[in-house]
Amino acid sequence: MTSILTNNAAMAALQTLRALDSNMQDTQARVSSGLRVGGASDNAAYWSIATTMRSDNMALSAVQDALGLGGAKIDTAYAAMESAIEVVKEIKAKVVAATEEGVDKSKIQEEIDQLKEQLVSIAESASFSGQNWIAGGAGTETTPLDVTVVSGFLRSSAGAVSVSTTGYTLDASTANEMTVLYGGDTNGALNRTTGIIGTVGTFSGGATAQSVDTLDITLYAAPDVQANMQEALDLVEGALQSMTSAAAALGSISMRIGMQEDFVAALTDSIDSGIGRLVDADMNEESTRLKALQTQQQLAVQSLSIANTSSESILTLFRQ
Repeated sequence: MTSILTNNAAMAALQTLRALDSNMQDTQARVSSGLRVGGASDNAAYWSIATTMRSDNMALSAVQDALGLGGAKIDTAYAAMESAIEVVKEIKAKVVAATEEGVDKSKIQEEIDQLKEQLVSIAESASFSGQNWIAGGAGTETTPLDVTVVSGFLRSSAGAVSVSTTGYTLDASTANEMTVLYGGDTNGALNRTTGIIGTVGTFSGGATAQSVDTLDITLYAAPDVQANMQEALDLVEGALQSMTSAAAALGSISMRIGMQEDFVAALTDSIDSGIGRLVDADMNEESTRLKALQTQQQLAVQSLSIANTSSESILTLFRQ
């Protein structure tokens, strides 16, 4: 039946054209954005996972920055401690040289005094971003101070997130466990009577108790001079051992931070790749689909035109 009110062929062609237009819009959106899942309406599950992982990647980027800052603090402290160790080695050598009879101890003491001032200079200069991990620290003259650097970002299987840290203790008062050259007073200023360099040792006879910071080999008098020289050597050697231990701890933390930086970088790339697999569009596939839809659209337009033309043939029945 032919009707001038209802053109079924045109309606069918129009429905096809509408569907093609909708598919083309979706395909063009994928091609322009590069995303197969651009919103929750495309695939709620994949969109949710991708959004969460993108937020984690932003957090990991912040962790990378924090690791860089923490690594710089550690490297500064480590370099300063290494330099201080070399200075104390020189002091040790001077003390050994002073044990020889007939040596001018006053001249050697002048050199030791300069080396002691160099230790203070190193300690005061080893600061990065306002933190000094080898000297000072508010209240460390009497109480150890725990400091930390960010080392990672964690997401548990339950979805809880947390930040992991690596700790280090600035200790200027615990025997055989001190990690700083000098402790700090309540304001953080150097207290040269505490820490590895400032802690006094035991001296026999009438010699005044000394620390590496107050070491003066010209004050030793007979008959205890040889014993005092040995005690001075033991004092310097003890300080050297404590500094070596502290440097080893700093070095191990620096190594761990370096490894963590490499891991975070690899993890970030892995997460990016995983997100891409979930939501990225296959551009080869999408471009092929777009070309096919464009062809189908042209055919649908042609079909609609044919359907409308067939209805016009009815007009010939009314021509005279």
